[in-house]
Amino acid sequence: MAVSRSKTLAFAAIAIAALLHSSVAQTTHTVGGNTGWTIPQGGDSVYSNWASGNSFSVGDILVFNYTAGAHNVAEVTSDAFTACTTANPISLDSNPPSRITLTSAGEHFYLCAIPGHCSAGQQLSINVSGAGSTSPSPSGSTTPSSPSPTAGDMAPPSPNSAATVGGVSATAFLSVVAALLL
Repeated sequence: MAVSRSKTLAFAAIAIAALLHSSVAQTTHTVGGNTGWTIPQGGDSVYSNWASGNSFSVGDILVFNYTAGAHNVAEVTSDAFTACTTANPISLDSNPPSRITLTSAGEHFYLCAIPGHCSAGQQLSINVSGAGSTSPSPSGSTTPSSPSPTAGDMAPPSPNSAATVGGVSATAFLSVVAALLL
């Protein structure tokens, strides 16, 4: 009887973990990948190309890595993004690394509010879909950019992009559950 109950509890734990993973999974995106959040050498196409290779959903987290005092992150309106102005930002963070949780679907616009940085290409536009969607986001760049990479040109996901459940890696969570069952 005790063995049967243990198996039932184990099965229930695995089922709950799988449901949590599929319904609460979030992805942490390191903006710009290894480039980080800086004035890009390739102009604004660097961030628009990075965004086009990622999918963004409600609940995902953007991580902006930059040097304190050298850069910041302002979320702005579409008009402010196009004009590279930060007169009335939606939010402004100057404490790296800036972590922004995507709480609503739709277009989101970010730029560095340090004078001259946005016009030099330090700006990001993403399209956030509802939770759990996997559609890629358009870059939303206001200037022409390089063609999007093809599947053969795309690198595998970086280790900085990981699905998490309640802030814990889904792989680690499931490994602990499996270890408890053995």
